[in-house]
Amino acid sequence: MSLRIFVPRDTSAIACGADAVAAKINSEAVDRGVDVVVVRNGSRGLCWLEPLVEVDMGEGRYGFGPIEVDDVAGLFECGFARDGGHPKAVGLVEEIDWLKNQNRQCFSRNGITDPLSLDDYRALGGWRGLENALLMAPDEIVHSITESGLRGRGGAAFPCGIKWKTVLDQSAEQKYIVCNADEGDSGTFSDRMVMEGDPYRLIEGMLIAGIAVGADKGYIYLRSEYPLAERILFEAIKRARHGGWIGNNIQGSGRDFDIELRLGAGAYICGEETSLLESLEGRRGEVRFKPPLPAIEGLFGKPTVINNVISLASVPDILIHGADWYRGMGMGRSRGTLPIQLTGNIRRGGLIELAFGVSLRELLEDYGGGSASGRPIRAVQVGGPLGAYLPESQFDTPIDYEAFIAIDAMLGHGGIVVFDDSVDMAEQARFAMGFCAIESCGKCTPCRIGSTRGVEVIDHIRGGVDADANKVLLKSLCETMLHGSLCALGGMTPLPVLSALKHFPEDFEIRRPKVS
Repeated sequence: MSLRIFVPRDTSAIACGADAVAAKINSEAVDRGVDVVVVRNGSRGLCWLEPLVEVDMGEGRYGFGPIEVDDVAGLFECGFARDGGHPKAVGLVEEIDWLKNQNRQCFSRNGITDPLSLDDYRALGGWRGLENALLMAPDEIVHSITESGLRGRGGAAFPCGIKWKTVLDQSAEQKYIVCNADEGDSGTFSDRMVMEGDPYRLIEGMLIAGIAVGADKGYIYLRSEYPLAERILFEAIKRARHGGWIGNNIQGSGRDFDIELRLGAGAYICGEETSLLESLEGRRGEVRFKPPLPAIEGLFGKPTVINNVISLASVPDILIHGADWYRGMGMGRSRGTLPIQLTGNIRRGGLIELAFGVSLRELLEDYGGGSASGRPIRAVQVGGPLGAYLPESQFDTPIDYEAFIAIDAMLGHGGIVVFDDSVDMAEQARFAMGFCAIESCGKCTPCRIGSTRGVEVIDHIRGGVDADANKVLLKSLCETMLHGSLCALGGMTPLPVLSALKHFPEDFEIRRPKVS
């Protein structure tokens, strides 16, 4: 019998050498006359152990990591011993506390299957949500999503059921489902992991959305910086179409739904839904005025559901287990689970899926294990480059949309970037303004001009030029951007700036050049 060895085919694992490790395992097996089958699975999200090599021992999969090419010969010499015969053995993977203590729902298959195998997907519950949806009336599906409490996971946290109901109620002959896969926030990678590690889950979610609102066409708008996700999605769509899961007369149901994959061109602003639509239609990515809402006049002027990858990937399980099951997880108005991405200066970074309610401190200490540098954690930025910088005094805040709003922050897409006590928070505030200046679409003055002036004002403060007056000016400028910008790029850039001013004022003191 062949020895089944799993080596992740995931961008993070490949960046750490997974392709070379897989090639070395194959060549080493040939040299030693050992019969092995190397399966390129998705990542389980334990980025600190990548490449995580797993071997199927019948009663479970035992892991070794992080594995380098020079470690491979030792794996064969110890016979991939499950008893810890190798210095990088981590034991039964499912029993690793970091993974065992999570609530894996959206990521239940990640790292377990061959992402492109339709048989694997089917064997682990795939298509069951779609099959249930095909037996339901459209308004029943929408009601189930509404009752579940699912909110958009892209950052705005708008209730998915309301958006779907709006599109369902439109009488247009043509409607669309658009998946926003333009995952551009710093410290985020959950969308990528779904697309690379469980692509049929996303396809199934889009199919259910289409059936629910009466759409027969879907588009995935993928950021160009994800070439591996592009290849995997393209192949997954091809195989799903060949298997009768998308296209005309899905599984003999009489329902039609097809999907096209489209690539962005690197513009951060195209993560904003109306800019994304402009780009999809072949124009420059630029924010549209609202109203009309995309749910009424969206892609090509037709009613359109726009949800991000995690939102759509959460849908199949709701159709399998029911709205009450999903709503039973979480706290307050934040229901279900959130894939949290822990990055930056952290010992154990990766993807952590938990029900809403866990605190930042638990994530940083229990899962993250403290900073990678060993120094105290001074600040975290949650929600991407437009998120507030939170000091240690706010680390007990629960992961909950409303709890973050209450402290003038946002949860966003669930990305957490960690900084130790060597960070210069004034420099981080300057970066926020500079980022906005570079990425602004230029349509509105507060964003286009305000961000450029913001960089200049921060430089004046740090250089001791009328520092007190310029701090007042900076706060006034932030208020203008907050209330006058057309979209969240200009409207939320003030969050990291104002939070840095509030919580780390000492970093904005005069920086005089050192005398040599």
